[in-house]
Amino acid sequence: MQLKNTHSRYGLIAISLHWLMALSIFGLFGLGLYMVELSYYDEWYRGSLELHKAMGVMVIGVLALRIIWRYYSKPPADIKSNSAVVNKAAKLAHRLLYAILATLLISGYLISTADGRSIDVFGVFEVMAMPSMHEQQEDIAGIIHWGLAWTLISLVALHAAAALKHHFIDKDETLKRILP
Repeated sequence: MQLKNTHSRYGLIAISLHWLMALSIFGLFGLGLYMVELSYYDEWYRGSLELHKAMGVMVIGVLALRIIWRYYSKPPADIKSNSAVVNKAAKLAHRLLYAILATLLISGYLISTADGRSIDVFGVFEVMAMPSMHEQQEDIAGIIHWGLAWTLISLVALHAAAALKHHFIDKDETLKRILP
């Protein structure tokens, strides 16, 4: 398998970044649901929070790599059996997923650093905190983060359903192009 994308399918780097992002998004969403149910006195209260923040920072890096790679190695051509509307909708959906994910990650950063403390990333490095921009930054960013997390996971589920529809109903190459 080639590293770069070809005219007909994604390359190994794009495929790896795609599935790493998918696993990370589902993992962070599940961990986030778990975390909000914990009380301050639960044994894993701080550990889950630190893991969630560190993973979020890592996803920022993977998203940046993915966007850079997308410009460096153009995606495969549109599936010819799809209508122009379907192909345009797919491109718009990908941009929307990127925008929502980026905004979600920024809101997570704003929650995590509202108290002025940096984010420790697995003890390897720290992400500096910016000075708080608003007195209620943590609360406002938290509401935005929660709404965007549910929006993102809903769109990811729709994205997966569309891929399965293309594979099992349309019987085209859409899903096969992103599988290793």
